[in-house]
Amino acid sequence: MLYDVVIIGSGLAGLNSALHAAKYGRVLVITKSRLMESNSSLAQGGIASVFLPHDNFQKHIKDTLVAGVHHNNKKSVKYFVEQSPSIIKKLQKLGVHFATNKKTQFALHREAGHQFERIVHVGDHTGLSIMQTLVKKISAKKNITVWENNFAKDLIVKEKTCYGVLAIHQGKFVPVYARRTILATGGAGQLFEYTTNPAVTTGDGIALATRAGCKIKDMEFIQFHPTAFSPHQKKSPKKNFSKNSAVVPLFLLSETIRGEGARLLNAKGEKFMQKYHKDAELAPRDIVSRAMFEEQKHGPIYLDVRHKSETELRKKFPTIYNYIKKNGYNLSKDLIPATPAAHYLCGGIATDIYGKTNIKNLYAIGEVACTGLHGANRLASNSLLEAAVMSEHVMDTPLPESKKFQQTIPKNSEKPLQKTDITMFSKIESQKLLGLKLKLQKLMWQNVGIVRSKKSLENAKKQIKKIRDQIVSIPSSFQKSLSGNNIQKFELENMLQTSELMIKAALKRKKSLGAHYRKD
Repeated sequence: MLYDVVIIGSGLAGLNSALHAAKYGRVLVITKSRLMESNSSLAQGGIASVFLPHDNFQKHIKDTLVAGVHHNNKKSVKYFVEQSPSIIKKLQKLGVHFATNKKTQFALHREAGHQFERIVHVGDHTGLSIMQTLVKKISAKKNITVWENNFAKDLIVKEKTCYGVLAIHQGKFVPVYARRTILATGGAGQLFEYTTNPAVTTGDGIALATRAGCKIKDMEFIQFHPTAFSPHQKKSPKKNFSKNSAVVPLFLLSETIRGEGARLLNAKGEKFMQKYHKDAELAPRDIVSRAMFEEQKHGPIYLDVRHKSETELRKKFPTIYNYIKKNGYNLSKDLIPATPAAHYLCGGIATDIYGKTNIKNLYAIGEVACTGLHGANRLASNSLLEAAVMSEHVMDTPLPESKKFQQTIPKNSEKPLQKTDITMFSKIESQKLLGLKLKLQKLMWQNVGIVRSKKSLENAKKQIKKIRDQIVSIPSSFQKSLSGNNIQKFELENMLQTSELMIKAALKRKKSLGAHYRKD
């Protein structure tokens, strides 16, 4: 199969890049689940941008650098901040109905780490609104093909040049060739027991890129969001897993709630954030998460927004209000149980601002990429910004000439099938794989989570090797076609590989920095 552009992933970065790629020929979007299942769809806050007259780019740049502990690439920060207003207006023109005020200007929220109100939003469901708009636009393009519930097994790479991807499509290995391959697979939050990420975010893109020879950067910087809804935190949240994905994402309680004055209370009902940072609840996310982690040793943590009226909360946070209500809480009357959870990967595949990797014809955009924008810790609402800007410009560089590209496609690039590639696991064997996945997620949370040490990291490294050995030992029965259970195994192998990259990076950085905290 030959396309002009193949895109792996279907979040904001993947779908917006598909729209632009469609101008250059046939486009294929491969997603391992449904089109709408991504971190982008779950993003509540919005996109950070300068619109107030007393705000400016330099102040946004400064806030980004402070949040990233100056580990950022300053040129990248400047580029994305300055691109922000125009990308928001382009999305608005595309059909995204951002909130406006009476003067028809954007209605802005403030989030932690920002000096001013900068968050352009659609209620508390910005990501979902953007995704709905993009899906509608994608559906109208006849030259964009979407493969849902498919899996990218490996990139087709020879002599540091990417020629496409080996996909699992309709139960078979199918090599897909393309003049440009774009990884837009998102992050790796599902590596941890507590996460806000959907089931699909298992670090596949990073594992694919690593095997292809890409440079990987800053994998130790995992951002833990301070406030995820956790009604079961008094005891182990046994409901936090399912038959299919092991860990079910925790519902995110948007940063914007704290921007509206919500307070964090400990088990005694006391405010505690002022002990940890002068900005209290509006301190950078890594500081708030560690403070909560410490306070949780003595009991559950609660988010208190009872000073706001029910009418105001329902208007500003309809999605959050309704979700909380369905789970037995009233946002305006009750203390809401909250916990930190794995949220955003600041590192990833090393790229330039356009997504170009060190492998020819291979690009990576969005959360899977590391442009240097976020540094050691992401500033709130800079994530959708990065995904939107990169996907807007990923096609700015010329594609290889079609005939010349086809002539250079390596012969015998199709991966030969082996018995282990075409096996189908029994229900018992599938449950064993699921058990190993859950074991990995618990291991990563306890040893490579909010607080780390050399001892915990070395232990995780050792235990991962044991998990890998157990995967190899699982027997399987020979079948003539691929099944979903094979994908379960491939996905777990990707999770192990990505976990090892995180641990290696965390061991190498012996001093605490941003989201990476070493207690030793």
